[in-house]
Amino acid sequence: MFAVPDNTVALTEKPVLRHPVRVALEFAADRDRWRHLLRYDPDERFSALVEARDDEEIWLMGWLPGQHTDLHDHGHSTGAFTVVGGRLTETVARRGVTEVHALSAGQSRVFGPGYVHQVRNDGPDPAISIHVYRSGGRVMRSYHLDPVTGPVRD
Repeated sequence: MFAVPDNTVALTEKPVLRHPVRVALEFAADRDRWRHLLRYDPDERFSALVEARDDEEIWLMGWLPGQHTDLHDHGHSTGAFTVVGGRLTETVARRGVTEVHALSAGQSRVFGPGYVHQVRNDGPDPAISIHVYRSGGRVMRSYHLDPVTGPVRD
C-alpha cells in the first residue's frame, strides 16, 4: 500500500487519448446510446452520427446483406471500427497485396492515413458497426484497384 499526498489532484480523462478501438467497444456495448438511431436502408448502407466531441466522431452503421462501401481511404483521419452484430468483411488493398479480414461481433479494425479498404456485408443477416474517426472526421476518398500498382485514387 502507498500513501497519497493530500494535495494530489486527479486529472479528468481526455476521451481523445483513449485508443479508438476502446472507444468503439465502449459505444458498441452501450446500446442505449445509439439504439434509437439504428435503421436499415434497402438502397444503401445506413449511417448516423452518434456523438461528436473534441477531435473525435462516433458513427453507427447498419448494413443489409450485400451492402458495401467502395474502395476508399479516410484522408488524414485515424480511427477504428467494431462489429456490433452480424458479420462484415474488410478488404485491405496495398501495392501487390490484398488482405481479406472476416469480422464478427466484438472484432475491430484500426485505420490511419494511407489505409485503403472496402467493407461489405457478405453474410445472410443485417450487420451493425460502430466507427470512430479522429483528426479529420469521416472523410472517404474513392480508389480503384490497379492489378499492377495497387490502389489508385480516383
